[in-house]
Amino acid sequence: MAPVVTTCGGSLCKCLSFTHKGPSRAVSQSDKKAAKSPRNVSPQRLTDCIRINGYGYLNWLLTSPNNALDRDHQMNIRLTLLFLFATLASPIIAAEPLVLDVWPDKVPGGKGNIGDEYVQPPRGTGKPVKRLANVTKPTIAVYRPDKEKDTGAAVLICPGGAYNILAWDKEGTEVADWLNSIGVTGIVLKYRVPRRKDRDKHDAPLQDAQRAMSLVRNHADEWGIDSKRIGILGFSAGGHLSAATATNSDKRHYDQVDEIDDVNCRPDFAVLVYPAYLTEGDGLAPEIRVTADSPPTFFAHASDDRISSENSITMYLALKKAKVPAELHIYASGGHGFGLRPSEHPASTWPQRCEEWMRSRGLMKKK
Repeated sequence: MAPVVTTCGGSLCKCLSFTHKGPSRAVSQSDKKAAKSPRNVSPQRLTDCIRINGYGYLNWLLTSPNNALDRDHQMNIRLTLLFLFATLASPIIAAEPLVLDVWPDKVPGGKGNIGDEYVQPPRGTGKPVKRLANVTKPTIAVYRPDKEKDTGAAVLICPGGAYNILAWDKEGTEVADWLNSIGVTGIVLKYRVPRRKDRDKHDAPLQDAQRAMSLVRNHADEWGIDSKRIGILGFSAGGHLSAATATNSDKRHYDQVDEIDDVNCRPDFAVLVYPAYLTEGDGLAPEIRVTADSPPTFFAHASDDRISSENSITMYLALKKAKVPAELHIYASGGHGFGLRPSEHPASTWPQRCEEWMRSRGLMKKK
């Protein structure tokens, strides 16, 4: 599918169309007008441009270093396109991820009383969320970026869902797509839910996350990953799980299974997006054990979140006291559960800030 290039003016009008879509065509005047006002481009307008001009249009917007948008608006367009791309029937299908079991045999403490894994029916309006329930067999799904973009960094992604379900696409696979777009390997962790009876809400998931971190680091050379640039990123309950994983690397929550458990399970950095359950009383929950050895951490939270931003603020202050580098963003609006799907709320700009933070920390330098 060699691309055909058509230059048609306007900051967003350098279009590519793949030969299977037919001959290249000039973009309409309305397309040109929309292209010259990128802040006003709607998801539907972008969808129409992609369908008319081919998926190379999406590829150019995601990769071109030369368009005229400022960085924030370019990222907003990129995130909108990633969201739309997931909804369109594309002939250009990304390679299937590598999926590995987290545990070689039985999971620690597994009793076989949960039932079969399934996807819950969609709720509400808008793009549905794929909600996985009854997860008993933890896995990691490894999504690799294009070789020419690959920085060698990797992130273990922990979807949220109140430790009852996993928001698999909205806070999992879509995040891997974004990470791939900036040259980072995204690894989505399917951890055990719902909460197990007679166990702390996070006990089984923390076992899965610690084991997964060691598993990823054990395969780092094989997968072209820098073993010193493996982070963890989580949303809501997954943010709590990421925080617990980041602050408990000195304390395995299960007995050693094999030699993989000899490999360090400490994340090299953490990204916590509207994390829940971090506080208890006037301080941090006991499982969030911040020390000087805790990894550098990025926080994003909305002030109007029903899960109070004090969760992020309290842990940020603890990290500051321990002299651990951290960056905190509290946005005026965005609510809870926004993932990285584009919206009119300022909280939807967190991926730009996170990418900037990662670059400033030297996490995005190619090997």
